[in-house]
Amino acid sequence: MDEEVFNMELRKFLKKVGVTSQREIEQAVRAAISAGTLSGTETLKATVKLSVAGLDLAAEINGDISLS
Repeated sequence: MDEEVFNMELRKFLKKVGVTSQREIEQAVRAAISAGTLSGTETLKATVKLSVAGLDLAAEINGDISLS
């Protein structure tokens, strides 16, 4: 395995995950506030489930997202 290539590819993947996740969450929060489902003062529980085909990997990352 080429450690440098692996590291670069992993970083590209994680950047894509971060950018895409942020955009999706922002759009969903704005839509929920517009629809009246959220007031904009909540703290939301978030979970990301990570798996990689070909690996015995099942990880869950939990956190809170405060809106105010």
